[in-house]
Amino acid sequence: MKKALYLVLMLFLVFSAACTASPTPAPTVIQTEAVALPREMPTVATIEPAMVTETSLASPAPSQASPTATDLILSTTTSTQDSGLLDALIPLFEEQSGYKVKVVAVGTGQALKMGEEGNADVLLVHAPSSEVAFMQAGNGKDRALVMHNDFVIVGPKADPAGIKGKAVADAFKAIYEKQANFVSRGDDSGTHKMELTLWKDVNLDPKGKPWYIETGQGMGATLTVASEKEAYTLTDRATYLANQKNLSLEILVEGDKKLLNIYHVITVNPEKWPKVNYEGAMAFLKFLTAPETQQVIAKFGVEQYGQPLFYADADKTDADLGLP
Repeated sequence: MKKALYLVLMLFLVFSAACTASPTPAPTVIQTEAVALPREMPTVATIEPAMVTETSLASPAPSQASPTATDLILSTTTSTQDSGLLDALIPLFEEQSGYKVKVVAVGTGQALKMGEEGNADVLLVHAPSSEVAFMQAGNGKDRALVMHNDFVIVGPKADPAGIKGKAVADAFKAIYEKQANFVSRGDDSGTHKMELTLWKDVNLDPKGKPWYIETGQGMGATLTVASEKEAYTLTDRATYLANQKNLSLEILVEGDKKLLNIYHVITVNPEKWPKVNYEGAMAFLKFLTAPETQQVIAKFGVEQYGQPLFYADADKTDADLGLP
């Protein structure tokens, strides 16, 4: 009997413990929409602490080296612009180098003055004797031969002074003797300097004569005035050919050795003007003298005019062209 009571008591205790224990809750299942992952996860580069700078955090590094100062001031003659050559060269240089070129087209005298005053980074000019003086004065750092074309004397078809086919010295004498209208640039440009040299060579000074007209303007504008006045003028061949269809002028004197028109590129001296963009100037000098650019120069004008407007000379020396 005692054993039976004991067994009943034990069953009661077991049953009570089971009823008072907390049941284990079932896990909660959260329903979500499926998230589409990209097929390829981007690669994240590991940056060492020493590599982190304010610049690297601000913007990503370019894929290739970019110039520190991107603006470049080119002071050059009006002939390189009026002929259209710069329109062919500058976009190529900007695309290849990353520089943005500001072209100031003036006479060579003014271009050299800009360099002398540190107001340009690089020059493309055509007055060799003045360029040598510029370099000797310490205004230029580097100077390289780029190209040449030639000067010609143009005038009305009627040719009132009868200069057609004459040597340049005889042509200038005839113009002076006949007092035929002659239009000068009068702007201290390379072309104007050449004209004054040619007058000096024949010991004549036309300045102040009623038939001698000075425009003080570039080559394109001077050709227009000469055409309107039925006058003679000295011009580079390239600018004449580029404007020929709008002019009533013909080439009357050409081919004289004295009429060679030679262009150099000059970097402005950073030792004298520390703020000039010397790096950009050197990039432009190397661009102009590079074989690929020289080919562009040599072919410029051939398709349109049947002859090149300039002859590439980077592989020559000044002596090869008759310069001292």
